[in-house]
Amino acid sequence: MKLMRVGPKGQEKPAALAADGSIRDLSEIISDISGDVLNDAGIEELRKIDLLSLPELSGTERIGPCVGQVGKFLCIGLNYADHAEESGLAIPEEPVMFMKATSAIVGPNDDVIIPKDAEKTDWEVELGIVIGTEASYVSRETAMSHVAGYCVINDVSERAFQIERGGQWVKGKSCDTFGPMGPWMVTRDEVKNPQDLRLWLEVDGHKYQDGNTSTMIFPVDEIVSYVSQFMSLQPGDVISTGTPPGVGLGQKPDPIYLKSGQEMKLGIEGLGEQLQRTISHE
Repeated sequence: MKLMRVGPKGQEKPAALAADGSIRDLSEIISDISGDVLNDAGIEELRKIDLLSLPELSGTERIGPCVGQVGKFLCIGLNYADHAEESGLAIPEEPVMFMKATSAIVGPNDDVIIPKDAEKTDWEVELGIVIGTEASYVSRETAMSHVAGYCVINDVSERAFQIERGGQWVKGKSCDTFGPMGPWMVTRDEVKNPQDLRLWLEVDGHKYQDGNTSTMIFPVDEIVSYVSQFMSLQPGDVISTGTPPGVGLGQKPDPIYLKSGQEMKLGIEGLGEQLQRTISHE
């Protein structure tokens, strides 16, 4: 299934993408795409529904983040060897973990705001993992059973805040609108191999990133297992799994960064596309 949330910010309705491409309203059945809805039993109940019998939502409505009430927004850094190389950093021996504030989460087509005093705002297309059931000290062999599904994430980053201002990466990753998520969450059963998905990103029509999750250093099952050794994962938590090469920081001979008035388009095979416009902070 492709589960999504549609409507104005803070008033999104749970919905699903039907086989005919229409968006169907799930709000009479569930309150949100969150919590127990995301476990295997919850998804199975939704799968039994004839989506075409449900009210249709307008295709012109805003698409919100595909998961509601996200408790933790976790990220894995430098998870593609060639991206680590372009960043001038060593290939990690263990997954590099950092947090991104949940207040950064926005819809897949919402504007991305260039923060005040920003100098080096950058793009990063990433595969997102949505947790479906609590995971604590889980093995790689059982890790996938805790995954509800997958989505597209743009891990927008302000490199000057992230790298040049001291401390942890979180402040360069957590600015408002720096976490476009969606357009929908594709349930685990529909993604046969999360380690063989093409992902790409372009800015103003120029393709900068064109990679495949097959080149991830740490695959999905290892990431879920690894993170669960340090904290329990709850339904609705999201893990962004790293980006392939082609970010602005790594452009040669000189880095290229986002400015107001540009357009980012990005997507992952089978998981949909995003389209954002950059605007200045008012």
